[in-house]
Amino acid sequence: MSARLSSPSHDGRINLEQQRKRAKELLQRLRSGTAPEQLAQLQSSPLTPRLADAQWLIARDLGFASWPKLKAHIDAIDFAARHPQFVADDEARTQHWRCGNDIGHSLRLAGFTGAFHMLTDPLCMGPVRDLPSEQYQAMRIDYISQAYALDREQVQRKMLDEYSHLPLIGDCPRAVLWCEADAYDQLFLIRLLSSLEQLPQRLEVIQIGDMPGVQRFIGIGQLAPDVLAWLWPQRQAVSKPMLQLAQQAWAAYCAPSPEVWAQLAHRQDLALPFLARALLRQLQELPGLGDGLSLSERLSLQIIGEFGEVPFGRVFAELMAKREPLPYLGDMMFHALLRPLIDSPTPLIAEARTDLEWVKRPLTLTALGERVLAGQAYWLDQQAPERWVGGVRLLAGQGHWALDKNLWPVWRA
Repeated sequence: MSARLSSPSHDGRINLEQQRKRAKELLQRLRSGTAPEQLAQLQSSPLTPRLADAQWLIARDLGFASWPKLKAHIDAIDFAARHPQFVADDEARTQHWRCGNDIGHSLRLAGFTGAFHMLTDPLCMGPVRDLPSEQYQAMRIDYISQAYALDREQVQRKMLDEYSHLPLIGDCPRAVLWCEADAYDQLFLIRLLSSLEQLPQRLEVIQIGDMPGVQRFIGIGQLAPDVLAWLWPQRQAVSKPMLQLAQQAWAAYCAPSPEVWAQLAHRQDLALPFLARALLRQLQELPGLGDGLSLSERLSLQIIGEFGEVPFGRVFAELMAKREPLPYLGDMMFHALLRPLIDSPTPLIAEARTDLEWVKRPLTLTALGERVLAGQAYWLDQQAPERWVGGVRLLAGQGHWALDKNLWPVWRA
């Protein structure tokens, strides 16, 4: 048996009969003294373990306070699956908004009938400034097409189409925003809320930071259609304080100084419950005072350094599965993030076998990469390419904002 008592679910669905079987198997191990180490305290009890003890441990391992709460959760999802017309009480004129296309098909399977809209602009990367709409979109189109090596005209068509639907929200009877707790989603949330000139009759949000039974929750897109139906009744009305906070946070994120942004990130009383954590994680994309690296860059270099030589795709998989505290990157975003560390005249990463697709190319640290990772050299003192974090511009060899050990921004001359 692994460190976990029961195998994790990946899409949010939990099979009750399977958990009952595992509870019986765990009970046998408790009585034989072969249960995992984390159960040693229970094993030392003078009382003979009961089935209820094993069920409680299984429930706790899956994120529930008790076995009855686990069973109630499973029953609720099963009911949602059997009665989608009851749970998914949206209508054709409802607008469902998401920062990607990962749940569009699942919403249909779950019985939702409203229109599905996306705003896929990856606001956690590249310049994000407070500009008039046309200038803003041109800035983002330039960045996305260059960073991701995409056809500019295709990027332009997609972005103009997505942003053209935003003003239509005010004319619909209900708009529902689906998002999780990471920076990609929370920036999408404040961007959309802060841009609304007219509100729909009902404006609601579904936010989720984790999912019971899912060991490594990455995002809503990994959840099964019936789990989306189960989430539907948990939506909340967007309040006036939420709208005000979104406007404040968006302005702070677009500003050339991260000071107000940092103040929001360190608060615990924000009207949007996941926003502070996401802003704090995004703040860590500023260069650290010790090495000039963002957290994503530092974690990636650590993985490469530990493996010695490792395929590009394996670095991404390791980062997302184990190292990243609040996963937000897609594979193309990760590739774009590491390219400056590879393509710089003073690279930190060496890339071999460029005849292969990028995910298979072996990566190793250069001598400079090892020194920067060890804190013996500073990345922005080298020939690091220009980089933006929100509205904060970072140029090598010039004064810039950096992050101290307490995660507060300081000016490094």
